[in-house]
Formats: sequence, C-alpha cells, structure tokens
Amino acid sequence: MGAITAIEWADASWSPWEGCQKVGPGCDHCYAESMNNWLRRGENWGPGAPRRIYSDAHWDKPLRWNQAAARASQYPKVFPSVCDPFDNAAPEGERQRFGQLVLDTPNLIWMLLTKRISNASSMLGTMFPNGTPDNVWLGATIVNQAEADRDIPKLIDAPASIRFLSMEPLLGEVNLYDWIGPWGKSDELQAPPMIDGIFVGGESGRGARPMHPSWARSLRDQCSAAEIPFHFKQWGEWAPGNDYAGGHLIERDRTKIQSGFFDYNDNWNLLGPNPFRQTMDRIGKKAAGRDLDGRNHDDFPQIIICR
Repeated sequence: MGAITAIEWADASWSPWEGCQKVGPGCDHCYAESMNNWLRRGENWGPGAPRRIYSDAHWDKPLRWNQAAARASQYPKVFPSVCDPFDNAAPEGERQRFGQLVLDTPNLIWMLLTKRISNASSMLGTMFPNGTPDNVWLGATIVNQAEADRDIPKLIDAPASIRFLSMEPLLGEVNLYDWIGPWGKSDELQAPPMIDGIFVGGESGRGARPMHPSWARSLRDQCSAAEIPFHFKQWGEWAPGNDYAGGHLIERDRTKIQSGFFDYNDNWNLLGPNPFRQTMDRIGKKAAGRDLDGRNHDDFPQIIICR
C-alpha cells in the first residue's frame, strides 16, 4: 500500500476531511488536534471551525490501494485518523462522497471510529441508502464506565456487521459483561456477543495520563472468558513502575524519570512512588512498549465479506 501509519491496528490512515472538536475526556490530549495546530495553526479545530477539504489526488489514493489489495487478495484496514466520520460539521456533500468511495473500495476494511456514536445510525443511512456494506467496521471510543453505559447500546443498535470498541486512552476500569457475553451456566442458552473486538491502550504525548495495569488486565480477562478478540495497542507514556518495560529489564537513572502512583481508590498521585501501591513511571511510548504481562495481544475480528 502507498501509506504507512503508526497506528498499530490499522494498515493505513486516510481521512475524507480534516478537523473536529472536543466532545469528552478522551479528547483532552488529541493527537490529531495537535497535528492540526502544528500544520495549520488549528484552523480546522474547535466549535465553528471549517473542516479542511482535500484534493482529488487525495481521494484517488484509496482507489489505487483497493486495486493493489484485490490483486493480492488482501483486505487492508484503513482508519480515518484526523476527523470523526460522524461529525455534524462535516463539509457539505463530503459524507456522501465518502460513502461512495467505501462502496468503490470493497477490498479495503474501513474502520470508522467515532466519539459521536449517537449520529452513526442516521448518517450511515445517508452514506449507504441500500445498507452498510460488509467492509465497514463501526467502532465507538469508550474511555470509562460512564461512556460504556451510555454509548455501547447505541453502537449495538447501529447498522453494521462488525462492531468494535477503541478503549484508548483507557481512563478507568470498565465492565463489559452486559455486552460481550456469553455468561451464565453451561447448560443455559447463551446470547452471542454483541461486540466483535476490543482495542485497548494507554495515552501518549504531552500531558498523557497513566493507565492502571489492572484496568487493562480486567478487559483482557473479560475478552478471554467471552472469546472476544483483544488487542493491546500500547502502554503509552507511562509503564508499570517495576523497572520493566516491554517485558525486559531496563536500565535508567530513576532521578530523571517522572514517577507517581495509584492509591487504593485508583486516584492518581504525582507525589512519588509508594511501594505499597501501583507505581507508574513515565518513560515514553517506545520504552513502555505494548506487552501486557509478558506477551503481545494482536487479535482482530474476523474479516467477513459477502458479495
């Protein structure tokens, strides 16, 4: 493919427009906003800001990727990384144009991730009057239990064949038992899972907030019990403060490492490490790695294309 992305769970990034605005706690340190500030002085971000429209050459790229993928019998995953596909402020006509592009690229898996899942059902209807195609994976960003309780039912009701959660930055413990089953006694009728994959990660970049290891482990264990694909994307800037990162002992001058700890109520404190609580060290995304308890978790939903 002609594009490379640093996003671990996608093969390429491509957006139909550029720009957005904050809608929740997961947006506090948005990398796309920072990039827009750097490249365009923030002209496409915030309430009332115009979204940036791209050239025809930009729109031709996915068509070329689709041709290459068809020749190779592959289904690369493409993620719109600098917009929300279900943004109310999308440029006039661009959402319909995007829908047609998705239909014209059946060998690309379009991972449509949103923080505005309330808009998804109606806007998917606008994009795809004859029904959402199988190469659309619909995802909702969930960073805490309140968002899970509010938004997962809306994701489940949306017209998509594959539904996923992006739980990054993970800001608290989340219980998914109501949606990812099956649960109950072995001799009871089990409902199928309503979510097809979970992607979990800590926050990176300036001002990043740490992710408690127990939050990630809990989601891993819930997915394992329900036989749901679990993908651990990264620790982010902060790693568990046991002198290990990525499963390997690291040598460092601890006086140069910012440290803190979660107390018994999962409150974050930057007063210094405490041996009786969960300590975390800010060592950077690369050093922190993406091993969870000594192994990578790279599972994805199964690709199913019906034509």
